[in-house]
Amino acid sequence: MTDQAPLLAVCLSVGLLLLVLLLLILTMCCLRRKKNKQDQYQELISTVPSVPAHSAPVIPVSQGFCARHGEIPFSLPPRCIPQNTAVLRDVESQEKEKEGAMKVDAQRDILAHRGSLSVRSWYPVGSVLTGLYSMTPLNEVAAPPLGMATRLCFSVEYRHSSEQLVVSLLRLSNLLPRFHSNMTLVELRLLPDDRRPRQAKARGTGPDPEFNDCLIFQVSAVCVLRSTLSVCVLSVEKDGKRHAVGRALFPLEGELGQAGRVLWRDLDPEECSELGDVQISLSYSSSLQRLSLVVLGARGLQLLTDAGVCVQVCLQIHTQMVKTKRSCVVKGEQNPIFNYRMTFKLRPQHLDDACLRFELQHPNDNRSEPPALLGVLVLGPFMYARGLQLQHWMDMINKAQEPVRMWHGLGRAI
Repeated sequence: MTDQAPLLAVCLSVGLLLLVLLLLILTMCCLRRKKNKQDQYQELISTVPSVPAHSAPVIPVSQGFCARHGEIPFSLPPRCIPQNTAVLRDVESQEKEKEGAMKVDAQRDILAHRGSLSVRSWYPVGSVLTGLYSMTPLNEVAAPPLGMATRLCFSVEYRHSSEQLVVSLLRLSNLLPRFHSNMTLVELRLLPDDRRPRQAKARGTGPDPEFNDCLIFQVSAVCVLRSTLSVCVLSVEKDGKRHAVGRALFPLEGELGQAGRVLWRDLDPEECSELGDVQISLSYSSSLQRLSLVVLGARGLQLLTDAGVCVQVCLQIHTQMVKTKRSCVVKGEQNPIFNYRMTFKLRPQHLDDACLRFELQHPNDNRSEPPALLGVLVLGPFMYARGLQLQHWMDMINKAQEPVRMWHGLGRAI
């Protein structure tokens, strides 16, 4: 028994040594494997351009990169690269000594990387277009760019509880320079039924006069969807003389869903016709059921011959020509004066179905040939006319037995 004790101690010692060796081998293998993985990671990220240790990280992007108006620079945080602990401590010890030099070097480094942008320690990758993600508030009034047509800013709302159409006039923009010193008026009509205009006066002058007025139309929910809002902008001089600035028609169908939405509409300017203009005076008497008109004169006519000019006037109800009258011939003048008066019998119930058609003609000696046509003008309700021609007809109805005189441009026959 005593002989086996030393042998047993030797075996235990050898076993412990072998176990310690085995643990050392396993530990070394684990450390080697871990080191190989770390070296492989370092090789993968080594393709990133090197950046000075104490400067803001900068990576090059497109050489033409520049944050323009309406763009926000978009950046990503820097990539974390594991570093040696000793190196980090060494950096911390030198940081206080080179603090002043670091700022200068960082600024020089940023300037050296033209086309790149560094926001502290963040990497720039481009910019975000704010216009793609922002929405204009419903009640925001933004003026249109300069050089465009005269525009009217307004909003339309229908109140079902009271059956009222509320039109809020806000402002005009890009008014023509010759109207800047005049007073500006806006006349609104709800076509085709409402003949009484609503009028708003601007509270200022200049290129962008403001109104800030609300005009109310009493109309049922059934009729409002079939109606059209007629807008007429007038410029009034100090002596009371009016000039038409422009007009616009705004169909209400499909535009009443979103209350408070600000709308911009271009005005159609009032311009002289290439074919010339004619001056007409209209008046209507409901008691006598009589429509009276006077063809006063014309200007700027494009004469084809020296045969003279005459005016033919036709009263039309729907598609039927009721009566036709012709003036005398005025010869050899581009600005003839007619002063030709005529009357037509017209019942009040036909005021919304009838129209007047004016034709300026060159008469022919040969009656078998039709006269040469210089221009055409149609005055009537919403069924037949728009713009100034429609307003002239409406003013004739609203101002009973009072002559309403206006100039109209001639158009081509259709």
